Amino acid sequence: MSNGISADHQRYLALGGLGFLLGDGALNYGRENIVESYYNAHLWRGIFAGVDLQHLNNPGYNRDRGPVLAPGFRFHLDF
Repeated sequence: MSNGISADHQRYLALGGLGFLLGDGALNYGRENIVESYYNAHLWRGIFAGVDLQHLNNPGYNRDRGPVLAPGFRFHLDF
């Protein structure tokens, strides 16, 4: 997946603006690119588990950040 933000939002963040999840006053804009891989396994009668790994380039739309590896684990139970 590749995400971007508008030119106005880029300017706002570059000038020191803060958002809910973005902004540290030093934006060097770059599209945020994410590659995700996951595997789900059926363990037993309605019990499922999965592992997940995401690779993020330019997290927070900032070329000065990352890359980041974000692991995850999922558990699902049907009853």
